[in-house]
Amino acid sequence: MNIKNPLYWKISVTLLALLVLLGVGYIFITSYTSQRYFQEVNQRLYSDLAEHLVEETLPIKNGEVDTAATHDIMHSMMVINPSVEVYLLDTDGYITDYVVPFSKVKRASVALQPVRDFLTSEREKYILGDDPKDEKKQKVFSAAPITENDQLVGYAYVILASEEQDRVSETLFGSYMLTLGTNFFFVTLVGALIIGLIALYFLTKNLSRIIETVKRFKEGDYEARIDSKGDFNVLSETFNAMADQIVTNIEKIKSVDQLRQELIANVSHDLRTPLSIMQGYIETLMIKKDQLKAADQDKYLNIVMSSSEKLAHLVSQLFEYSKLEANQIEPQKEPFHLTDLAQDIHAKYQILAAQKNIKLQLHTEKELPIVFADLALVERAIQNLIDNALKFTPENGRVDIYLDADNNGVEVKICDSGPGIPKEQQPLIFERYRKTEPSGNSKGAGLGLAIVKKILEIHNATIQVSSLPNQGATFWFRLPVYQMNT
Repeated sequence: MNIKNPLYWKISVTLLALLVLLGVGYIFITSYTSQRYFQEVNQRLYSDLAEHLVEETLPIKNGEVDTAATHDIMHSMMVINPSVEVYLLDTDGYITDYVVPFSKVKRASVALQPVRDFLTSEREKYILGDDPKDEKKQKVFSAAPITENDQLVGYAYVILASEEQDRVSETLFGSYMLTLGTNFFFVTLVGALIIGLIALYFLTKNLSRIIETVKRFKEGDYEARIDSKGDFNVLSETFNAMADQIVTNIEKIKSVDQLRQELIANVSHDLRTPLSIMQGYIETLMIKKDQLKAADQDKYLNIVMSSSEKLAHLVSQLFEYSKLEANQIEPQKEPFHLTDLAQDIHAKYQILAAQKNIKLQLHTEKELPIVFADLALVERAIQNLIDNALKFTPENGRVDIYLDADNNGVEVKICDSGPGIPKEQQPLIFERYRKTEPSGNSKGAGLGLAIVKKILEIHNATIQVSSLPNQGATFWFRLPVYQMNT
């Protein structure tokens, strides 16, 4: 037995206290039951006593109590059975005569309803009547009607458990209770306690094993699992499921940390490249400023400016994504025409597309329903998708923007004629720490599509992609239609 198991001893003490409480309750119930049993036996055994009294003598003659004859019979009855007390009652229940030992009679009358119940019953019921010597107690009794000339003139009322019997019974009952407690109660208590302790040992043994497994898991043994198919099966399955989830989350955290390191490396590279270019050309301008022609100086300054713009764009993307990921941006939704927004974006990107000799076209229906979203964020999402399409579409290629409406909302689709995205890389392109470049060249930190995904998530929408190698890529999402009661 594990003496160091505090749970075992706590439950054992609780069990002992419960058994003691049950034992005390058992004694009181047994006492009450035995007393009632004794009284019921006494009433059934002597139920005809009052009737015999009336038959042996005529207690009332001419409306008066025959005291001499009655007292002789009463005394004879009490000599034979000292536990009885004999009373004569009138028709209203008032006591007219009695023969009782020791203490005085305290009641002037007794209730007649129990007497009537006794007389009309088949003597199988347990009936209590008033005790003339105690205003609060009731006792078993025998009763019989007294008649004269066929007229009811009173009752013979015999208490079957006198005050003297109560005194003797209390003395004997104390001895009986002591005997019962020592010879039966404690034997039962000890037996039940031993059985209970053995059962608790096996029960807490399994629980102790579970506690040890939990401690091992807490100390870093993530392979620890509970193997219990008994009473703690639900607890075991719950802990094992929780442990599996914790291990999975730990693996995810490790993976995220690794991806975070990759992001830092990618961002560092992307920051270093424009910075190195800017530094190199600025140093050249500083060293050879008197030797360079004006045209060369302008060329170098344009390169520096272009690099600084790339650097600013990257920093802006990082800052924008960090706010989106931290839920610091609340969408300011409003109804607007998506067609108007798409036309403005199409017009802005025509020059950039022309510089790369890419054909940029907008395809839309004339009448599209109004959408309900954050106009600035949706514009940002569409711009990022067009930037991504123009970045990977080669010269003489094409990028198409499609707007279409259905029962589920207004769909925005951007298609390009670039090299496409391998199927195994498609689930990764929207992750903030991934950068998949079909050509293998670094063209950005891979945050543009991640920003699109976050923008659509706060609109309860999703971005989807479909692509095949060398057949371009298609990105699309859907915005809800504005309802007048929104």
